[in-house]
Amino acid sequence: MRERIRAGDQAAFAELYEEYARGVYNHAFRLTGDWSTAEEVMSDTFLEAWRTRRRVEPYGGSLRPWLLGIATNKARNANRRLHRRIAFLARRPGTDTVGDFADESASRIDDVRELDAVRHALTLLRRPEREVLALCVWSALDYTEAGQALGIPVGTVRSRLSRARARLRKLTDDQLSGRSGHTGPSAPAPRTAGPPALTVQEEAR
Repeated sequence: MRERIRAGDQAAFAELYEEYARGVYNHAFRLTGDWSTAEEVMSDTFLEAWRTRRRVEPYGGSLRPWLLGIATNKARNANRRLHRRIAFLARRPGTDTVGDFADESASRIDDVRELDAVRHALTLLRRPEREVLALCVWSALDYTEAGQALGIPVGTVRSRLSRARARLRKLTDDQLSGRSGHTGPSAPAPRTAGPPALTVQEEAR
């Protein structure tokens, strides 16, 4: 497969897309929290993979770490663009306020409340911690593969993951106990099925 990808075999690239597109999308969604942005990241990832196919090593294992590494960089860029847009809008004159729908969500079941708490806690993690958590816990890369995806040593992956799990557990507990205020409405569910965000809370215990 690596040789075919390097040679620009379109059939091989179609196979690559069919096998990994869903995982790339889910990874992008976990890093951006927005399905539309995740779809954009997924498209950009495979476009970049095609452009840089000659950089793929001729020998090795799965190409999944390579793709998730590209997706991680694309998600970083997408988040930076979003933050710049938010900062720009914050400097503009105020617009009509939107109604608060908090009361409508007050009756949600506990599982949804926990899911919201985990999602909100994830946004409070440092970017490197969030990325390694997404790769190792959700995308199930081992330490070596995560290190390849991020371009960092295995030891750094281990330490970041350990810190991420500890911080996520504490932040989630704080959210559920009400120490950090209301968690806000749920993020839209990804269009493609994937491991639920609650899995991270279970992993962190």
